[in-house]
Amino acid sequence: MKALFIILDGVGDRLWEGKTPLIAANKKNIDYLCENGINGVLHIIGRGIIPGSDTAHLALFGYDPSKYYRGRGTFEALGAGFSLNKGDIAFRVNLGTVDNNLIIKDRRAGRDGYRLKELLESIDGMEIDGVKISAKHTTEHRGVVILRGKNLTNRISDIDPHETGVKVLRCNPLEKNAEFTASVVNKLVEKAYKIFADHEINKERKKKRKLPANYLLLRGAGIYEKIESFEDRYNIKGCCIAGGALYKGVAKYIGMDVIDVKGATGTVNTDLKAKAKAVFDNFDKYDFFFVHIKGTDSASHDGDFDLKKKMIERVDSEFISEIKDLDCIKLLTGDHSTPVRLARHSSDPVPILFWSEDVRKDNVKKFDEISCAEGGLGHVKGVDLMKIILDYMNKGEKFGE
Repeated sequence: MKALFIILDGVGDRLWEGKTPLIAANKKNIDYLCENGINGVLHIIGRGIIPGSDTAHLALFGYDPSKYYRGRGTFEALGAGFSLNKGDIAFRVNLGTVDNNLIIKDRRAGRDGYRLKELLESIDGMEIDGVKISAKHTTEHRGVVILRGKNLTNRISDIDPHETGVKVLRCNPLEKNAEFTASVVNKLVEKAYKIFADHEINKERKKKRKLPANYLLLRGAGIYEKIESFEDRYNIKGCCIAGGALYKGVAKYIGMDVIDVKGATGTVNTDLKAKAKAVFDNFDKYDFFFVHIKGTDSASHDGDFDLKKKMIERVDSEFISEIKDLDCIKLLTGDHSTPVRLARHSSDPVPILFWSEDVRKDNVKKFDEISCAEGGLGHVKGVDLMKIILDYMNKGEKFGE
């Protein structure tokens, strides 16, 4: 059997006036799979641990983050189309808005990607102390920056303080041999600020009543190294269908093929039917399909209950309706909970549904955080999920005789 693994980013939530977006949503197709499958809740990293999106996806594919995680920037860079060499340092970047005192006014420059591709191109190819700088826009306010050179390390602190109303940070070494890397980063940020401050693009943004994108908020430094591939590890061929650079990057990191889908934007406006079509168009080529949908998490981070609910309903009517009769194992879950009220990740487990024609059905009829907790799968740890999938694909390994 083939497997279709669907991740609704940040789909888990906490109660708001007695409901979560999953409870409130009209999602007949998802509930159909739920009622005819087996359900449970997933502790992505472990009980009480708040997962990052990067570490969460490693765990979901069976790669223990404590062993394989080397920083998120690597995944963002791979997902953005960079080819990395061993030892390259990669950052995820927000193009943010600061005032003349370097106080952060908006970490996301209004979530407006207008002409940010060209803005980042203005620093692409720069060289600082023998280190080559590469920069590329990904989506909305986001981008990636790569450092390539000798004696580099990811043991440095972030520039981004992860909050507004405070001054940007300086990059500091986290160990003695990181002083050179931190120095390069600080010089890069200072040079970029001078370039961005007077850039024609930011003058144009201001005229259009958009926030200027005048500061490189670097974070998540990662160092690249090659690891055992998904195919070698499990003897199955996998592919990724996603819009966001991070999720494509995790897939590339573990050796999955990434299928580019026109209209897959990594935002709430992503083309879900195009993603479903991509599954059908490639169904004969792969054993394992990883489909990532970001909009549920974006709505959560914006504190928008109704938008998250509507995004779930869109997934139901525009994606699940298309694939629900496809002859394969189907899994639907999240990579972490992002409660709307908190607008951040939390340690709450996420619901999971598992459908196969021969699965032991339980009595759960609705896919949500509370109902699934009573399901037959019980409580599952993220790194154990691939073992269950492989067994149903007849690829599992017996322990002992």
